[in-house]
Amino acid sequence: MLGVIILAAGAGKRMKSDKAKVLHRLAGRPMVDYVIETVRKLQPAKIAVVVGNRMEQVISHLKGERVIFCVQERQRGTADAVLSAHGPFMGFGGQIIVICGDTPLLRTETIEALLKHHIDKTASATVLTAVLDDPAQYGRIIRDTSGNLERIVEFADADEEIRAIAEVNSGTYIFEANDLWPALEKVDMDNMQGEFYLTDVIEVLKKENKIVAAMAAEDNAEILGINSVEQLKQAEKALAARVAKNLKPLLEYQLQEGR
Repeated sequence: MLGVIILAAGAGKRMKSDKAKVLHRLAGRPMVDYVIETVRKLQPAKIAVVVGNRMEQVISHLKGERVIFCVQERQRGTADAVLSAHGPFMGFGGQIIVICGDTPLLRTETIEALLKHHIDKTASATVLTAVLDDPAQYGRIIRDTSGNLERIVEFADADEEIRAIAEVNSGTYIFEANDLWPALEKVDMDNMQGEFYLTDVIEVLKKENKIVAAMAAEDNAEILGINSVEQLKQAEKALAARVAKNLKPLLEYQLQEGR
């Protein structure tokens, strides 16, 4: 059984707009619509959307989408946001996908591959990663000498050595529900931002001798999280390039048939 939690409570201050961040449009469609469409193809048993800032706008927009709305009362970090969605998943014993509502380029095929990797590894948690030329302020993936996921370090808490790592956290995860909720209760706010980090669940599970895994996305553009107008423009370029790439074989076929 599969469930999905979409994180859509962020303020999006860098967008400099009165509109909820996930409702900003990419190629004419709100970002969150792409995410809903992507996860819907996985045929999950339930989809929960965590709302907070400008929640009325998000709820109004998605009211016909057959999703469950969960309110994050205070913005205390990603772990707190996921914990806000615990209610609808009481007694749920399958896998839970956690995905950000501002990652519209993520494809269903990539999540399917992540789910397969998760199951093959019999993992309690699996994170989608990417290797970037410019890792910017993404959290960094720390692997041990055998190449296994050890922990995730947020940019604000990373020293220069860790910031030099090119592999980053995409913010997309798969968790075993029965392991996720107890682990979330053990996450604290002992970090530079004074927040409950979802990334800390990885260390909690490792300490309990649970298996955690990581898989790198084939297309780095898929993990692009949109936090500013500039990043929105980058995403539009990436989406246009994807559409052109997908159309090329069809156009070539049509040209051949027309000869």
